Amino acid sequence: QVQLVESGGGLVQPGGSLRLSCTASGSFFSLYTMGWYRQAPGKQRELVASITDGYRTNYADSVKGRFTISRDNVKKTVYLQMSSLKPEDTAVYYCKHYGLSAWGQGTQVTVSL
Repeated sequence: QVQLVESGGGLVQPGGSLRLSCTASGSFFSLYTMGWYRQAPGKQRELVASITDGYRTNYADSVKGRFTISRDNVKKTVYLQMSSLKPEDTAVYYCKHYGLSAWGQGTQVTVSL
């Protein structure tokens, strides 16, 4: 079993930056793909970015060039560096452990003046 705890969300102005963190408990973190998803009010949850055990990354078109996903297997943590934030990035952001199909509790990101 794994527990995922996200942090780093908050209120930021358009054009600003935030870094989200997701730390996992338990074993086998380094063996699996990790991902960040987001869900805006009234919308379906969507993939933002993912990173494999081999550090191969994948991004939604809407965040390419602005967001960067990374991982630290020693700290069992996956990060999402978000830059040039837009109001449409406002959502609850969740991390996902693909191997165990586990989700974190989510962290709110609000981009507004």
